[in-house]
Amino acid sequence: MSIVILAPNWLGDVIFALPAIRDVRRHFAGWPLTVAARASVAPLFRAVPGVDHIKVLERGREASQIEAAVGILLPNSFRSAWILKRAGVKERWGYRANFRRPLLTRAVRRPRRKVPFPEYYSNLVRGLGIETGPLTARLEVGTSARAAAVKLLRERGLNPDRPLIGIAPGAAFGHAKRWLPKRFAELAAALTSDAGAACVILGRSEDRDAIADLKGFRDPFSHGAQEKGSRNLIDLIGATDLTMLMGVISQCRVVVANDSGALHLAGAIGVRAIGIYGPTDERYSAPVTPAEAEHTVATISEQAFCRPCFLADCPIDHRCMKRISTERVYDAVRRFLQESHV
Repeated sequence: MSIVILAPNWLGDVIFALPAIRDVRRHFAGWPLTVAARASVAPLFRAVPGVDHIKVLERGREASQIEAAVGILLPNSFRSAWILKRAGVKERWGYRANFRRPLLTRAVRRPRRKVPFPEYYSNLVRGLGIETGPLTARLEVGTSARAAAVKLLRERGLNPDRPLIGIAPGAAFGHAKRWLPKRFAELAAALTSDAGAACVILGRSEDRDAIADLKGFRDPFSHGAQEKGSRNLIDLIGATDLTMLMGVISQCRVVVANDSGALHLAGAIGVRAIGIYGPTDERYSAPVTPAEAEHTVATISEQAFCRPCFLADCPIDHRCMKRISTERVYDAVRRFLQESHV
């Protein structure tokens, strides 16, 4: 007997689903477990304990790639259920959603009220008769990924004598989730000049516009930033795949990010993380962490009559993000840096 889990399509959702995947692994301890996922997120499962096989799905060929006795659908889409049906998976389990009930052999009713995203996935497996555990998760970044990250940072001239702070200024699904680029620049300047840190800028190529329009983003670092041939600011936007990104994050003392994949990676890896929230709601999308690292995440937000709006772009003045000061985030980083020395 074998089981396949169809993974969510987006990085943050994948991480939110890790507690549920852990519980499925425990329940079906004697069964080979395959995770089928899009190429953009599939490498993450190399760091997930208990996953036996990873199937990278190719658009249009998914049904021919899947072979299992039981399939659990974490996406809510009709298409994902249709894939399992066409693949000949006899047992197809998932949420009753998007008119796919006839395609499922076991259908679970979705929660009647809004719940945190990790709980949403745990509710599904609990509805399948699987005992669920705490909403914690751990990504185990391998030795080779860590070593490759160290090598990359050294090649880019990173100052090895300073604590490393990861800064991820981007976010998917529009600009509303992004803290002001000017504030990120002010934060990085303060961390390198006052806190004695080095900063690495993280993100996808698509995130470059989060800093590209900010005049002088690099200027605070272009004078006096070199120490013994090393640099205190490294730009890795667009320079890492997912595995390398995880390796670099594992080398950071603290990561500062919007509500984005980088934030949730840091949380699950066990790195201290500070999440800046505007249009989204930290009550439902706070990072999951390993059990022993539950106090290593801080979320920062400010009150606004319109938040959380969950809009991709702000139709008014982006007040939810503008009200978050550089000083507040800087103080949170300093606290984490001090704690890491205890």
